[in-house]
Amino acid sequence: MSKYREKAAALAAQMNLEEKVGQTLYTAPAVERLGIVSYNWWNEALHGVARAGTATVFPQAIGMAATFDEELLKQVGDVIATEARAKYNAQQKAGDHDIYKGLTFWAPNVNLFRDPRWGRGQETYGEDPYLTSRLAVGFIKGLQGEDPDHLKAAACAKHFAVHSGPEGIRHEFNAVVSKQDLYETYLPAFKACVQEAKVEAVMGAYNRTNGEPCCGSKTLLQDILRKEWGFKGHVVSDCGAIADFHENHKITKTPLESATMAMNNGCDLNCGCVFPNLRDAVRGGYVDEARLDEAVTNLMECRMKLGILGDERQEELDKIGYDQVDLASSKALNQAVSRKSLVLLKNEDNFLPLDKSKLHTIGVIGPNADSRKALVGNYEGTASRYITVLEGIEDYVGDDVKVYYSEACDLWKDRTSGLAQADDRISEAKAVCEVSDVIIAVMGLDSSIEGEQGDAGNEFASGDKKDLLFPGLQREVLEVAYSSGKPVILVSMTGSAMALEWEDAHCKAILQAWYPGAAGGKAVAEAIFGEYSPEGKLPVTFYRTSEELPEFTDYAMKGRTYRYMEKEALYPFGFGLSYTSFEQGKTSADRMEIEAGGQLRIKTSVKNTGKFAGGQTIQVYVKALRDNTPNAQLKGLKKLSLQPGEAKEVEIVLADKAFALYDEDAHFMLEEGDYEVSVGMQQPDRRSSELTGQTCSVLKVHCSETKEL
Repeated sequence: MSKYREKAAALAAQMNLEEKVGQTLYTAPAVERLGIVSYNWWNEALHGVARAGTATVFPQAIGMAATFDEELLKQVGDVIATEARAKYNAQQKAGDHDIYKGLTFWAPNVNLFRDPRWGRGQETYGEDPYLTSRLAVGFIKGLQGEDPDHLKAAACAKHFAVHSGPEGIRHEFNAVVSKQDLYETYLPAFKACVQEAKVEAVMGAYNRTNGEPCCGSKTLLQDILRKEWGFKGHVVSDCGAIADFHENHKITKTPLESATMAMNNGCDLNCGCVFPNLRDAVRGGYVDEARLDEAVTNLMECRMKLGILGDERQEELDKIGYDQVDLASSKALNQAVSRKSLVLLKNEDNFLPLDKSKLHTIGVIGPNADSRKALVGNYEGTASRYITVLEGIEDYVGDDVKVYYSEACDLWKDRTSGLAQADDRISEAKAVCEVSDVIIAVMGLDSSIEGEQGDAGNEFASGDKKDLLFPGLQREVLEVAYSSGKPVILVSMTGSAMALEWEDAHCKAILQAWYPGAAGGKAVAEAIFGEYSPEGKLPVTFYRTSEELPEFTDYAMKGRTYRYMEKEALYPFGFGLSYTSFEQGKTSADRMEIEAGGQLRIKTSVKNTGKFAGGQTIQVYVKALRDNTPNAQLKGLKKLSLQPGEAKEVEIVLADKAFALYDEDAHFMLEEGDYEVSVGMQQPDRRSSELTGQTCSVLKVHCSETKEL
């Protein structure tokens, strides 16, 4: 409980019913007699301050996840919070209290990216609960600061819980999930946000989970969030989600019933227009006014922690001027994140990096080559400058190399979509390929295709992908490039995994660039020409085909993600190549036994044996050696930067929880038996070894007693 709790409760107690209800709306009106100014709770900061003018636009969240770097995410969060304060202070001075002007940010999105077809998966940190937890904790600590009584900005973990598509039916969908999958997959990141990062807010999801609408779920909001985890902040509904109770889920019959259900089960703030019905709900005895008081207290407490209510000030933060927006240092951090996010998926015969002194002409083709939209993904801000991949390459080679460019085709339209003269640009692309020494094909998606329901403006309008192939005529363009006989480098700009079997078989090199941020084209160009070595790792599995996936609406984890999949990936979770080479030294543990309350200290060393400076991620996986358990799961990681010839020793501690699994009744059990601990630069699967030529060091660990943790 914060030092402001009693003061917030006292303030709530002075309000009449009308005033209290007003404060539970995201457009909270002023209560002038109590010194409360109007406040709009809705703001966004998924990868930079969004929808509020100029800001640093970092790579989309899925790209930041590929850095596997908790500390880097913390730095990003801190820059966002600084720019947020600078903007807030300027807007307050101008008397502007509108939407996207506050300090309460509805980020991060910590839903698990369980299916690559989900359009909003780009907003997440990938498919693994451990990685998502670590990155979310770093981001939240950066955004909020680490003094729980004095927040730099307020973060919000969303969407609680069991939410990852399909977008088109999210308002009426019931996600059915076992207790085991719920606790093992869908809840861990939220728990880490609450208990480790002390996240200020949690947002409910649109869907139902096991029959209960998430924004009015006793199981989620009361039993788990408040009672099990001890959450002390406030709960906000997703926008319009409470109206879904009666309009789409048909769980209630009227807005009054919906408001009652949400408030009674722990939702404090309504993004929407249903909570005005709380006046009648309290007067009619459906909602105890004490529960409304609690909700208002939670909200007033948050504003006091931010120092933006009454005489509660944070003087140092109040001094942050608008000159702190778009700093050179923030741009430099953005460039570093862009670089670290890129994942090198293929590099046949070390084709990359290119040497521009040996090139006369370069062909740059594809619908994302000169696209600003493909740099930023969704929930984006406005950058002061954008650098597309084409611009990055042109800037890098200057007048030394002639660059030919063709958009080649539309991003998603094909000949059946009414695209006039579709062949003309493919003919142009063919001409470009013929006169070029090397071809850089920049393909993929953007947020007009994959994203949130209603954002996409085409046949993919739900925001989800129909399959895992590049849409429209993009494959045809790649085939034209390949048939030219010139070497093809594919730059894939997407927020999700694609099926790249043809591309893997025919391209000399493949670089997964995600949506790499406002200046991401510079990072891509510099990677291609060897200004640095790519170091990103995949936070998601790249499957061979969508046919091997379970039904999109099936929320059981069987057959999904690297933890439960049975077939071999094209590119596995945790995989990513480098221009340099690394050698892992001897791996050891301080003991080979684990028990409740115990831990293992694992040591290994890594040496950069190549010619490039490079980053590497040591990954630790744990596999229970008994039937009906998940595949080896990520349970520890350490990010390193090494100069050529440099070696570093790494220590990673695995607590008892790293070995425990949930049973069918959601008991967290450390079971008697043997465990395999794999330590390396990748996942301990056959495909990763085939792609990298590396194997993990394996330790055998024993537990002699079964105990619930």
